[in-house]
Amino acid sequence: MDKQDGRSAGEPGGVRLDDPWYDALASGWGEVEGAAETAGEWGGVQPPRPAPVPDQRSALHDEVYLAVQRSAAFQEVRRRYRRFVLPGTAGFLAWYLAYVIAATAAPGLMAHRVAGALNVAMLAGLGQFATTFLLTWAYARHARMRRDSAALDIRWETQELTGGNVR
Repeated sequence: MDKQDGRSAGEPGGVRLDDPWYDALASGWGEVEGAAETAGEWGGVQPPRPAPVPDQRSALHDEVYLAVQRSAAFQEVRRRYRRFVLPGTAGFLAWYLAYVIAATAAPGLMAHRVAGALNVAMLAGLGQFATTFLLTWAYARHARMRRDSAALDIRWETQELTGGNVR
């Protein structure tokens, strides 16, 4: 457990101010209004107010990320993503809706026996599972072969431009 001034982080007053998950504004400590109400919650003692730390690199990060977003390489990665995902999603939704509509509109067709107790509805339902796994495999393969390398290159370039601190 992290310690600061002899107290563990779990004890009252033992919150580390350098904790990246600590947000003074979310806890209300950085607000001036309502100080009287806050004093009552803390037994008349004001909670410690951390000094605000200005993010000097946020303007640099904003510029870098906007430049990356506008770059041809990033647009190509997004285009490849959309060219796979939109038709895949449309095809799967059409197949699912066809299954649901056939199950409600053509119960005689769906009840038609194919082999033993196996009917068209059961085959179509199992086909839904098979299609889900097939689409997942195809997506992972497409990402690995067509986008991951370019996206990794963009990430490294972004890290270099921001000084190694990608948020």
